[in-house]
Amino acid sequence: MLVNPPILALLIFSALASAMLLYSCVYGIRIIKGWNIKSGSEYQLSLERRTYLISTIINYVFVFQLLSFFVFIYTADQLHTVFAGAMCAAGTLNLNEWGYRTVLLKFLTCVFSGVWLLINYVDNRGYDYPLIKKKYGLLLLIAPFALIEGVVQGLYFFGLEPDVITSCCGTLFTSENEGITAGIVSLPRLLVQGAFFGTLALTVLLGIAHLRRRILRGYPFALSSIAASAASAVAFMSVICLFFYESPLHHCPFCVLQKGYGYIGYPIYFSFLAAAVSGPAIAVLDPLNRIESLKTVVPSVRKRLIWLTLGAHSLFAGITIYEMIFSKFQLQ
Repeated sequence: MLVNPPILALLIFSALASAMLLYSCVYGIRIIKGWNIKSGSEYQLSLERRTYLISTIINYVFVFQLLSFFVFIYTADQLHTVFAGAMCAAGTLNLNEWGYRTVLLKFLTCVFSGVWLLINYVDNRGYDYPLIKKKYGLLLLIAPFALIEGVVQGLYFFGLEPDVITSCCGTLFTSENEGITAGIVSLPRLLVQGAFFGTLALTVLLGIAHLRRRILRGYPFALSSIAASAASAVAFMSVICLFFYESPLHHCPFCVLQKGYGYIGYPIYFSFLAAAVSGPAIAVLDPLNRIESLKTVVPSVRKRLIWLTLGAHSLFAGITIYEMIFSKFQLQ
């Protein structure tokens, strides 16, 4: 295994996070079984004190989980200088079977973490903690994903061999390759651009309608945001990145993270992840609006979440559309 500070930091954090998640799950089970807000028993008081500690622990774990996604991508990109054939993170992630699986698991864990943080935030503002059992039930579902992600990440780092020759992004992200990436790269340009601009426009319109209270349910906006995130990911790899690289054949989604492109990939990734987390989370708020103690909480939280989602989509669109307009490269 290669030894460098980011790898050690990720492995140490993963080990600590796993231990804290297991600890929290043990008490989470006790809370699910024994929580009764109407009870004044010593056991109930003990659970109430314990839940403050657990909520704080999980808040920190999940916030750092969100940050670890970028640390992992940064580390994978920086390692490309060590391995023959790698020109960016695409090559280093392809060094063994665990690289891209780690990215996928980290992304899914980020989405789940964001949803849990939202539910915890809302629950703490209800005078009777109405979501206490639900949020710990959700924690029991999220924990296995986080634990598996930590294991897969460890397998990736411990499986890195400096003498292995990997493939460059030019061979991985091409229509001549096989798999999902080849299918994305080969999609018709007009179809991809239409889906990208169409879903973004629909999301903005639904968001404005929701903020003006012309739409009271969050499901349409959440679904539209999910569609916009998916269309943005496909469009970036299929069409948009070509304008950054000024090449009709360079479809790599990782080279934009490098200094030669002003590290522009990081705000792009940040805006994409923020939209991918906050958009689906809005759908979670709809059923919570029927809870008496949350009727005044949910509307304000939903409003801020919609603004966050619209801001994230707008940042992604602003950066990418600007490049598409002002790039010297133009598609024929």
